[in-house]
Amino acid sequence: MINVSKLKRGIVIDHIEANKGYKIFNQLKLDQCDDVVVLMRNVPSAKMGRKDLIKVENEIDIDLTVLGLIDPNVTINIIENGERADKIKLSLPETVRGILTCKNPRCITNHEKVGEVEFTLVDPDKKQYRCEYCDARTSL
Repeated sequence: MINVSKLKRGIVIDHIEANKGYKIFNQLKLDQCDDVVVLMRNVPSAKMGRKDLIKVENEIDIDLTVLGLIDPNVTINIIENGERADKIKLSLPETVRGILTCKNPRCITNHEKVGEVEFTLVDPDKKQYRCEYCDARTSL
């Protein structure tokens, strides 16, 4: 087993579905981070079988909406003085702005510049969102 040192201060993104860690790493632009970042893939987990895990050795701003869309079961642990100071459990966001694109080829948002389009969660089980312009459902 690989030994990764304990953080004194930073963020641990835990309970990432196996093989989604790299996608989260890219979406959060952690490759541009000047701090120490560790991405662990396929870590054995009693609860999940296998999981991915990301450790960042500093506090950074994380887009929780993007993270919730990629993997709503993720847990974020804030580490201070070597101990967990806070734990944030994510879920699918109720509304999303400027991230999704409408799947309806006739939607005005696919033909004209309309700014940040808002999508509203309509079916959490199917991960479906409704476009504010044409009411079409978009699945993740």
